[in-house]
Amino acid sequence: MILHLGPLGGDEASELAVAHALLRRAGDGELEEALRVYAPARPAVVFGRRDTRLPGFGAAIGAAHAAGFDTAVRAVGGRAVAYTEQAVVVDHVRAEPQTAQGMDRRFVDYGRRFVDVFAGLGIDARVGPVPGEYCPGAHSVNARDEVKLVGTAQRVLPRSWLFSSLVNVGDRERVREVLREVYGHLDLPFDPASVGTLSSEVSGVGTDDVVGAVAGAWGVRLTDAVDVGAETLARAGGLAADHRTPG
Repeated sequence: MILHLGPLGGDEASELAVAHALLRRAGDGELEEALRVYAPARPAVVFGRRDTRLPGFGAAIGAAHAAGFDTAVRAVGGRAVAYTEQAVVVDHVRAEPQTAQGMDRRFVDYGRRFVDVFAGLGIDARVGPVPGEYCPGAHSVNARDEVKLVGTAQRVLPRSWLFSSLVNVGDRERVREVLREVYGHLDLPFDPASVGTLSSEVSGVGTDDVVGAVAGAWGVRLTDAVDVGAETLARAGGLAADHRTPG
């Protein structure tokens, strides 16, 4: 498995395009497997494709920008999520022919993996949704069955898949507030009290702790990380526009 660390430093659409490019390259037989783990370079609200078709989408973008958040649209499924630099994004790509059971199996496997990672950090983590959560999903990872810690989503091609996970480590109040505004404009159900962070569960947990723990759980070493590479960056450059929001 190839490990890539760190954000590129561009806008969030460009960051999302890297995972999309890795997925496309895997599907084309250019790479077998890659893991990208990074703390975002800036706060962002990332919308799902379904959000873009709602009447309040433009107002939601404006609210995010007013709060100091970049905006983008992701390739994987789900509803809007928000994060700051106090988060960790985990994108896992593999070249693998698809099966009918593959998607469900990955949701279960990765949920359990994050529960184990967080247990090692001293957090009472569990798999399952909590009432009123953002980007609701049956395989969300929560703390104490009360607050959401991780949202997971997938993008599947005939010969490859991308499993993307967002771990909110800190800045709980800031994330809660921007999601309250965004979900209000989208007219989607949301309870700000459902937003959790790792540092709210265990004081002192930071993004470096999470990056290291994730690398260990995925069986790779941080010292083996390499740059994304010119081929992936070139492919991502052609995909970035697909992830940008209007305005």
